[in-house]
Amino acid sequence: MRRQTHKRKTLLKNFTDRVKAVLPEHIKPEHVDIWFQDESRIGQQGSLTRVWHEKGKRPRIIRQQQFEYAYIFGAVCLRTGTTAALVMPSVNKEAMLLHLRQISKETPEGRHAVVVMDGAGWHQDVSELKNISIFV
Repeated sequence: MRRQTHKRKTLLKNFTDRVKAVLPEHIKPEHVDIWFQDESRIGQQGSLTRVWHEKGKRPRIIRQQQFEYAYIFGAVCLRTGTTAALVMPSVNKEAMLLHLRQISKETPEGRHAVVVMDGAGWHQDVSELKNISIFV
């Protein structure tokens, strides 16, 4: 138990230091909101078609081969519980930028959002958004 508590404290200390490292110099830590962001693909694939036929025969029926899907981009602010989400037809840098713009709009005036995300290839620099920093 003591070992787990020490690990948690070390991770939290490192997290705070790493967040401070991504912040612009003029931002004070007390004006920072931590957001967690991720995206996921969801979809539906057609099932097997069953048909009535004479006993002893197995008719050949073409199965639907298409896979319909969409991507959900979601984020939550730990301080306020505010959320931001988009449903997009594809995942790429443009879709990610739209999502980050939405997070930027949800961030109150005078606050700075640090968005924690994984290291996917479409996560990019957000220098055009002055109230957001990326933490990977």
